[in-house]
Amino acid sequence: MRNAALVLGIVAGIFGMIVGFFGYGYTAAVEHFGEVEGLAEQVGNVQQLRLLAVLSPLLAIAGGAMARARALWGGVLLLGSAAGMYGGFGFNVFTIFPISFAVTAGLMALAAGQPDEPKAHF
Repeated sequence: MRNAALVLGIVAGIFGMIVGFFGYGYTAAVEHFGEVEGLAEQVGNVQQLRLLAVLSPLLAIAGGAMARARALWGGVLLLGSAAGMYGGFGFNVFTIFPISFAVTAGLMALAAGQPDEPKAHF
């Protein structure tokens, strides 16, 4: 379960980085070029969105990387990343996979209480 949490956490972080780049770029473009009514309007809290666009993917990658050695800390970071992505971008077609992967990886990391034991599969 720790390996699955590692992979899902890193994938969530990479997808989250893509969403974060576009979110940060959108706010910067609207700030630079101005609003176009009905097409491009500035978000309510620009600093919060920019902060969460950077921190949430970072937490997902760090949590995924920690999932093998420190499952509890990794799981908490992954769930924090999912909460940050949800708070910054909401739950929509672009964030459904990073949020779902981060939540799944976080729960798997938390469920992996003891280190994996090698067992014969035959």
